[in-house]
This record gives sequence, C-alpha cells and structure tokens, in this order.
Amino acid sequence: MGQGMGAIHLSEVRCSGQEPSLWKCPHRNITAEDCSHSQDAGVRCNLPYTGVETKIRLSGGRSRHEGRVEVQTGGPGSLRWGLICGDDWGTLEAMVACRQLGLGYANHGLQETWYWDSGNVTEVVMSGVHCTGTELSLDQCAHHGTHVACKRTGSHFTAGVICSETASDLLLHSALVQESAYIEDRPLHMLYCAAEENCLASSARSADWPYGHRRLLRFSSQIHNLGRADFRPKAGRHSWVWHECHGHYHSMDIFTHYDILTPNGTKVAEGHKASFCLEDTECQEDVSKRYECANFGEQGITVGCWDLYRHDIDCQWIDITDVKPGNYVLQVVINPNFEVAESDFTNNAMKCNCKYDGHRIWVHNCHIGDAFSEEANRRFERYPGQTSNQII
Repeated sequence: MGQGMGAIHLSEVRCSGQEPSLWKCPHRNITAEDCSHSQDAGVRCNLPYTGVETKIRLSGGRSRHEGRVEVQTGGPGSLRWGLICGDDWGTLEAMVACRQLGLGYANHGLQETWYWDSGNVTEVVMSGVHCTGTELSLDQCAHHGTHVACKRTGSHFTAGVICSETASDLLLHSALVQESAYIEDRPLHMLYCAAEENCLASSARSADWPYGHRRLLRFSSQIHNLGRADFRPKAGRHSWVWHECHGHYHSMDIFTHYDILTPNGTKVAEGHKASFCLEDTECQEDVSKRYECANFGEQGITVGCWDLYRHDIDCQWIDITDVKPGNYVLQVVINPNFEVAESDFTNNAMKCNCKYDGHRIWVHNCHIGDAFSEEANRRFERYPGQTSNQII
C-alpha cells in the first residue's frame, strides 16, 4: 500500500477491539529511532454484503475491466437493464461504478462509447449522475431519478469505464510548503513569460509594463506518489502543448490550484500550476526513476518517487499584490479537476494558517486534509478574536 509521510505517533499498539479510538488502546509513544515508514501500519476493511454488484454490469469491452455501464432499474416484476447518459460523466462517477463492480479503481470515465458494441440494451435509464467519489453504488449518487434528460441522445453517448486493480495516490509534503514560504517583490520586466501563462492576478493586465513589480507569495511543493500505480497525464504526448516562452511541454493544463482564502472561505487571490514537467525528481532508496522531461521524454511520477517544484521557478507562487493585511488560509489542491484517477482524492488538499502584515507573511499549521469538508473546517485553527465571517 506504499509508505506514509510525516510524523509517526504510535508504536506497539495493542487493542482489545472494544476501544472507540486507537488512542484509547495501550501503546508506546514513539521516539525517533523506534520506527521508519517502511513499518507503517495498514488495514484492509471488509464491507457488509449489500448485493449492489448485482445491479451493475459492463458490456462491449475487450476485458471484464472495461465497457459500457449498464444498470438495473425497476421493481419486482418489472426489472430491466439500461444505459447511463454520458453527460458530465467523469472520474468520480467512474470510481463509484468500478467500486460497485468490485473491480478496484477507475482508470478512465468515458462519455462516449460508440466503439463498444451495445448489444441488445439501447435504452437510457439514468441521467444527471453526479458523485462525490465515496459512494458504494451509483444509486447513492445524485441523479435525475425516473426523469431521464440527455443533451446528446443515442446509445453512442452513454457512460463507460475502464477499471484497474491499482491506482496512483498523490500527497503534498505540507511541511516543505510551511518551511519554504516567503514574499518576493518581482519586477514586471521579469514576468512576461508568467503573464503569458496566466500566472498573475488579473490586475497585472492594467499594470504599467515593464515598470513596477508584483508581490508574490512563493513556496516549494514536493508531490509524492504513495499509491500502487504510476501517476501519468491523461493526454498522450501528441496532444501536449509546447510553450515557447518557458521552453517546455505542458502535459496537464491544471495540475495544482493555489488559493488565498478568508476564514469564511472567500477567495482573495489564486494561482494555478500547469504541469511544467511531471518527472521523478528523487525516489526512495529502492526505487529507480522512470520519468524525465528532457528531450521530450515521458512524463509522470513513479510509485515511491516525488516531483519537486522549487520556490524559485516561474508560476510557483500566488500573486498577492492586491491582498490586504490580515489573517488568511493558504490552500493547495493537487489534481483539482480529477483529470487523472487516484485511489484517494481526500488527501489531495492542504491548508495552512497565514498571517500577512503587509510586509511579511507567517505560514504555519500546514496540514493535509479535504479542503472542502465541513469537518476539516471545524477542526481548523482559528486565531484569537477571529470568527467564521470576519478578519480581525
């Protein structure tokens, strides 16, 4: 299952099975020499049998792991198989379908399946499917119910999946973000390439180029693949975009989102990172590098390796020129559009507290978690005197 990252808190945990939390089990507090991440504990959970796998099947694919999705609808005496409208069908919906089928993880969610034989099933019985990715079956996802409405009609535009037993799992090294964050006032004459790639705030368009400067919050990001499959861009090399200014190919338009938020979640500044170059910067001792961008090489992140974007490269920042002094939240989200399938998206987001006085910035309490969950927000640190809807 791969190795973890960060602090190791517990050792020699011995539970009776009745405890409400692992912290309640007898254990020994960890010391630096006690454990390494090669000894990280893991679990495999068994779900109770619900029979949901009998209400879904794949057809037309080259193997049992791929095909057009067919679901069973209706009540006793009127059961029938039908197709799912392909509108807005994506990675999260495919994750749920593969989980319901018992086929592991989603590799691709397909909105067109004309190249697979539809067989005798041609009726579309479900539309408007929208999943969070954690559901156990497609029935638990939001959908239009008995009213079926498709933008594109016909069995050619129905949902399909390609499933895989393994998947990648990206994780940001949050401590490095905290350690490397700083402010730079960068002259405009050094930012032409960054402006071309939309890495500056919209107010930069009306700046007096090449005079003046932009204030940038810079930091390094080190992204580890802790999954069981390599992280590869969805697009093949033939469709990568060449950027003359920086002299490299983008294999993903949006690889990372950077945001500065108020405590109530209002966005006041943002940045984005195209995949300048997905490659293995460094790897664990027993892992060899497989991906290197030089000479139009293959891009990706190998299991057990990480890709480092240093603080001093273009667009590795948030333009905070227009941000006023105050208390804020720095949020970083990897693979924000779920463009590439992973085994777990809940650890793709990182949040930090940050305090900006107009000259310096303090970044602290960086932690991994679901940036959009209410529970994570409730646990998030608040400054003294700070409420959920104002900055003191």
